Amino acid sequence: MIVPQRAAETRAGWLMSAPALAAIFLFFLVPAFASLFLSLTDFDIYALADLRNLRFIGLRNYADLLHNPLFWNAFLNSARYVLFGTPLVVGMSFAAALLINHRYLRWRPVWRVILFAPYVTTLVATAVVWRYLFNTEYGLVNWMLGWVALGPIDWLGSPTASTPAILLFVAWKTFGYNMIIFLAALQLVPRELDEAARLDGAGRIGRLRHVILPAVAPAFLLVTVLTIASMFQLFAEPYVMTEGGPAQSTVTILYFMYEEGFKWWNLGSGAAVAVLLFLCICAVTLVELLLVRRNLR
Repeated sequence: MIVPQRAAETRAGWLMSAPALAAIFLFFLVPAFASLFLSLTDFDIYALADLRNLRFIGLRNYADLLHNPLFWNAFLNSARYVLFGTPLVVGMSFAAALLINHRYLRWRPVWRVILFAPYVTTLVATAVVWRYLFNTEYGLVNWMLGWVALGPIDWLGSPTASTPAILLFVAWKTFGYNMIIFLAALQLVPRELDEAARLDGAGRIGRLRHVILPAVAPAFLLVTVLTIASMFQLFAEPYVMTEGGPAQSTVTILYFMYEEGFKWWNLGSGAAVAVLLFLCICAVTLVELLLVRRNLR
């Protein structure tokens, strides 16, 4: 009786998970393998019109990309976003979660909604609003800087200021989602541990270091991995706010892939960029997991 019952439960489990598995297969695995195949061809607008013009060229697209200075410029820009944007987003998310989780905070649901609201707003619409906020002549940011006798800054027209401006917008837009993850982890920390550390004379910094941070370490790993992946995939933000300028200073890998595939119709080269981006994200994530596992030992 036990074996038939387990078999029935197994079949029921597969049936219930079949729609999700089918969606993953159709909308993730099939496009991924199709991109891998296209990256090995010279698929362009002529092949799009007639598949008989499609030719298999092996790794030539990858070799051309590795010798393309525009690709390396986009890669360095994306690496800069990851290097500076990840600590900013993770730090803001954790600070907001600590604020929401504070025992003496009043109107906690209201603050949670207010801080989470930017994440659910429309990306393009908010990017347009922030572009006006950073406007050199009549933007609110430069108007506020004028109060402290600082001259107007060309936020979106300067190669040195455009990246920080986009990072500020990205951090404001995305920290709410990570805040919810941190908040869920903080609410699982036993109050007894914090009270015991308080009675032992530990201050706020000591309790944060020895009680809270070890308890939320898995959440930190998850948030960091998600943030790194999202930073590597920035596209709409520079596209709307700066259009990749000035002087290609905000062109990311995904932006470069868009231009290769849909501006110049080098779809094979664009697919190769997508494959390289996937491998880069996997490599960074693997290195991070190995470092965390080594530290836990």
